[in-house]
Amino acid sequence: MLGKLPWKLTVLLSFISLFLLGGCDSKLAVLNPQGPVAKTQYHLIVYSSIIMAFVFIVVMILYIYMVFKYRASKLPADYKPPEIHGHKVLETVWTVIPVILIIAIAIPTVKANYSVEETPKSLKDKDPLTIYVTSSEWKWIFSYPEQGIETVNYVNIPEDRPIKFQLTSSGTMASFWIPELGGQKYTMPNMTMQLILAADHPGDYIGRNANFNGEGFAKMDFDVVVQTNADFNTWVKQVNSNAPQLKKSDYEKFIKTEGLVGTHTYKGTHLKWDKPMEQHNYHEEADKHKKKNESDHSNHSDHSNMDMSDMDMGGNN
Repeated sequence: MLGKLPWKLTVLLSFISLFLLGGCDSKLAVLNPQGPVAKTQYHLIVYSSIIMAFVFIVVMILYIYMVFKYRASKLPADYKPPEIHGHKVLETVWTVIPVILIIAIAIPTVKANYSVEETPKSLKDKDPLTIYVTSSEWKWIFSYPEQGIETVNYVNIPEDRPIKFQLTSSGTMASFWIPELGGQKYTMPNMTMQLILAADHPGDYIGRNANFNGEGFAKMDFDVVVQTNADFNTWVKQVNSNAPQLKKSDYEKFIKTEGLVGTHTYKGTHLKWDKPMEQHNYHEEADKHKKKNESDHSNHSDHSNMDMSDMDMGGNN
């Protein structure tokens, strides 16, 4: 039906659609960075979008130019376009330009991806706060080993301090994502992924699961409360003074319950019963094992300094 409309009406309807869609949400979360990691990713999004918009505009200009230049109404019936097969200049141009564009996007993308895997440079001098995150159908459990606190479906963090999230899952795979603070990472059973984020100033944000994992996926959100350091310390003291002690039965109940359970706060964590191995420990154990093997091999194979003058190499008594 749309293909039969006059081209002027088609263009007009397209602009009206874009105008209406533009009013759906004036503050898209990923374009509202509130931390150094999110800002790095935001700049990469803007940079990539500019390049893609440039390519789109150039292609559309060439398309419109070709449509009008070679439209049937202005050409004789016996017109044949010129043969340009094997045109070296054109073939070189349309081969080199995509390569340049890919390099222009790939280099900053790789740099950004590596940079967000580490503590932000502006916060290198500050000790990170480690929080273990366990996803379960369909809830989030946050464990603070240093503070001895465990929360369900909400997480409090201090401003201007790196937060080292250790991500795992007690069930299906999920995706931990706080759009205003940074990109997502998956949570998987029997495996720990590390995600380092930080917030510039106090505020309330929404975290969510970005990976479909069942009927409760749409409501698998959690609150992120960024506080001043003083307010965060006060909250820690209040929890340790007033919150109930976490029991193993409480934790097991949360894990077994498939559904929404609201928010909860406890003293103590489940890590004393079920602590996942941190990601960097895998590498440390692998390095130790490798060094041990190399040492054993060296001890067994290096005989250059041994005195073998008294040994009977011929096997005679």
